[in-house]
Amino acid sequence: MKSKHIKKLVYHVFVGGFAILLLYPVVWLIMSSFKPSERIFATAESLIPQPFVLGNYAQGWQGFGDYGFDTYILNTFIFVILVLIGHLISCSLIAFGFARLNFAGRRFWFSIMILTLMLPYEIVMIPQYIIFAQLDWLNSLKPLVVPAYFGHPFFIFLLVQFIRTIPRELDEAAIIDGCNTFGIYRRIILPLIVPALATTSIFTFYWTWDNLLGPVLYLNSPSKYTVSMALNMFLSNETVSNWGAMFAMSVASLIPVFIIFFIFQRYVVDGISTSGLKG
Repeated sequence: MKSKHIKKLVYHVFVGGFAILLLYPVVWLIMSSFKPSERIFATAESLIPQPFVLGNYAQGWQGFGDYGFDTYILNTFIFVILVLIGHLISCSLIAFGFARLNFAGRRFWFSIMILTLMLPYEIVMIPQYIIFAQLDWLNSLKPLVVPAYFGHPFFIFLLVQFIRTIPRELDEAAIIDGCNTFGIYRRIILPLIVPALATTSIFTFYWTWDNLLGPVLYLNSPSKYTVSMALNMFLSNETVSNWGAMFAMSVASLIPVFIIFFIFQRYVVDGISTSGLKG
């Protein structure tokens, strides 16, 4: 019994210490946002801001020129929502096709789809840029949003795994009741894959919210900048970087991420565990 308690104590000490290590950068970021900009790195070893200032938040919220930081947050929400809708529609339809429909070369096309998952974005970045430039889509959200309506290999794979766990007898019962193929997707499959769709939504939100490379490539007008681009504007190679305002707005940009995580964390676990991606 005593040995069991010791193991439990060691386990909690180890897990607690590991959690502190993981959370320390976030805590350091939050506390640094309350320090004067010129003292952030001079007192980097201390978490206590001396003096404690709130001006970084007011200064950062003013943004740049005619555009406050709220403009960049609104742009990012629009960007995230459009990408999210595209992923939910396209990935669920494509996954239903791979998991339920019999067509020539299904395994071959599924393997090709999985292969694209291995491709680094840097390989397709230049060809995509040339295509979107020829379509005159630069300086708009189209190059960032439209590809989302053609599926994402990781989410398609996740949804395929989830749909395969749904008994085919439900499809057969729906066919007897008069459902066609799209009816099976809409009335049977779609309501049953809600946990996996929630997982897709959460990861899409995270990956799109902090996407910097895509907006930097395609957006040129400050009125269309996203949060990640606005944070980058606080840093300068030619003048003095405003680290205080950048850290303050970094903390502000984390608030939606934390809210989404704490509300939907249960669906992340359910979606991953029931789709066979764990372990």
